Amino acid sequence: MTATDLIKLSRRIDMELVSIEQAVARAEAGWEKYKISGDEFLVDSVALSLHGFYSGVEGLLEKIATTLDRDLPGGMSWHRDLLNQMALELPGVRPAVISDSTGVVLDEYLRFRHVVRQVYSYRIEPVKLAPLVAGAGDAYRLISQELTAFARWLVSR
Repeated sequence: MTATDLIKLSRRIDMELVSIEQAVARAEAGWEKYKISGDEFLVDSVALSLHGFYSGVEGLLEKIATTLDRDLPGGMSWHRDLLNQMALELPGVRPAVISDSTGVVLDEYLRFRHVVRQVYSYRIEPVKLAPLVAGAGDAYRLISQELTAFARWLVSR
């Protein structure tokens, strides 16, 4: 892996974090509008934005796994295994990308992403969506801090 490859990965992390932040902001804004209007079509929008938040994070973790680790988990639980893999330091390869506690937070959004993909949107219950929206900003700040630190580590190598 060349220094240029590491810089490219670092820049991709930086750029994708902007899009992930926008997904969180859209989820929060949609939720506020839903609370005022009661328009259940907004629940669909919020769910899709939270799906985008997690999918964006997962895409970055996949890129790190394939680029640096040269190993992407497989099998039925590969999504959860990827979170676990990213919480591990790989001596001589990379530090842990995320903390264990961030992995636990992200697991909540992973499970919700699965729900969004597996059920009709009208079955998404606002009461179950509320805590995910409420925690999305904090979840973004955690992952953003950790991925930004990792991106800085990439360019310092």
